[in-house]
Amino acid sequence: MKFRKWAALLTVTVLLLTPLAACADGDGGGSGKSNQKATDLVIYTQLANFSGTLAGWSAEILKEKFNVNVTIINDSEGTFVTRMEARDLGDIVLFGTNGKKYLDAIDAGLLFDWEEDDLVQDFGPYIWEHMQVALETNRKISGGTVYGFGYDVAADAGSIKEFIYYPYIRWDLYQQLGYPAINTLEDFVPLLEAMVALEPKTETGLKTYGVSMFDDWDDTMVMMVKSTAGLYGYEEFYMGLYDQETQTFQGCLEEDGMYLRCLKFYNALYQKGLVDPDSMTQTFDDITKKYLNGVSMFNIFTFCAESFNSIEHLEAGKAVMCVAADDQLNIVDGLGAFGGSRLWTIGANTADPELCMEIINWFSTPEGVLSYNYGPKGVTWDYDEDGNTYMTELGLEAQQDKESTLITYGSYNGTYRDGEFQHNLTTWARDAINPESPLGETFNYRNWRSTLLNRTIYPIEQSWMDHYDAIRGDDYLLARDLYSITIDSTYAEGRRDSELETMWNQVKGCITANSWSAIYADSDEEYGSIVAKMISDAKAFGYNECVAWSMEEAEKRKAAENEALAALG
Repeated sequence: MKFRKWAALLTVTVLLLTPLAACADGDGGGSGKSNQKATDLVIYTQLANFSGTLAGWSAEILKEKFNVNVTIINDSEGTFVTRMEARDLGDIVLFGTNGKKYLDAIDAGLLFDWEEDDLVQDFGPYIWEHMQVALETNRKISGGTVYGFGYDVAADAGSIKEFIYYPYIRWDLYQQLGYPAINTLEDFVPLLEAMVALEPKTETGLKTYGVSMFDDWDDTMVMMVKSTAGLYGYEEFYMGLYDQETQTFQGCLEEDGMYLRCLKFYNALYQKGLVDPDSMTQTFDDITKKYLNGVSMFNIFTFCAESFNSIEHLEAGKAVMCVAADDQLNIVDGLGAFGGSRLWTIGANTADPELCMEIINWFSTPEGVLSYNYGPKGVTWDYDEDGNTYMTELGLEAQQDKESTLITYGSYNGTYRDGEFQHNLTTWARDAINPESPLGETFNYRNWRSTLLNRTIYPIEQSWMDHYDAIRGDDYLLARDLYSITIDSTYAEGRRDSELETMWNQVKGCITANSWSAIYADSDEEYGSIVAKMISDAKAFGYNECVAWSMEEAEKRKAAENEALAALG
């Protein structure tokens, strides 16, 4: 698509852009509360793994700025229904999609109108000034009323986010093997087998595997399986996958489809003893620790795999790096001003909507974005005398090793990881241009001039750069045209009726459970039998009806994308 080339060009040249005017209102943050007694606020979020009282440097920041104590309630089984019945979703309410649950909350009158008594204008001035397109998009989705805005906003369309899907492998072991060819996805199987043979145990004596998986992010499909399709230009879309290049939908159980191909890939790894046997019962936090310690050799998530690249490992000549198959088409998100499908809203029954708006507004300011992503200002990041952002030495250390880097802020003294914000939702995209940057830099510290000038490059990293003539994985994939860009648009999820929703829940339970059974099949015959039964059972539960609804939604998405592309010219 024309959009792909244009967006890639803008990404490469972003630091050459004309600096944007700084906002005259400073960071736009709220003044906080003057009450001596702290206000207790509940953030109900459909996006977090954590549930409980927010603690750590993040809690200290909110206490300092707004004098609040925050309780996080995540979306465990039945939580949304229970809170709907109690007619109280929480003070700040974060939705995972702009679909059924969000629309049901509107119908029930459980969300606050952001324009009532000029709430957003008066208490969300930074949002009001900089996110008008996102607010208007929400108005369209919500039937004429603004209840919030979508996540990952950017000032303008045409740029892209940082890649979050790579095929990461142990680069040092790949070198030792002589850089064997990887023509397609399945070629990773013998490669990982050879890597494990080279290093059968970690430096601490743990058995190594090709891959470690997890199940706590599963929904309609198994998270790791459906996400692997992202290496070939597919994005999860309801009961299947959306091919961004062709703008077409593919049911997840389609014969020779991408989901079943990825499922078989993980079964092939399992049959060779290369899948961590704890995969079906462990959490994302569990596997993060395993990758940090070198237990597994392959991952597709940048934010997990790169935990291995600690200073100690890099100094020892070990690293995981991006090495793509020749036929890949890695999915990467395009940026735009509409905002994504995940939503920031305020509960209708909050006792203090003004305070909630002040907090969301602060998260939408540059200081709030930088603090959410990197930690306390003045401790892990700051501005230089020219107003440009830089990471402190402690901040860089924390980004490389969140698990063991210690942070002291206020009364908190603990690891960076344990102190992080737990609501798990952004306002501005990290790769959006910071409206207050004199250099027109993004919020992504990896691309700041200060980071690029001061970064230590270890010999193992340099060897990858020299081999591929690239600085980072993003450059490597862009230069080789191994990517596909999603199109930011006004598409919003439609609503499934109660009968279809019942079918949906039965079908997705069938698919996730049987997918895990298929991964753990000991032979091709057993695998084939499990998959055949999964398809038969899913169809009996209403799979075809779910696919038909998904295809209708795909056509709506395509129309919205084409409208957005036409607006770009």
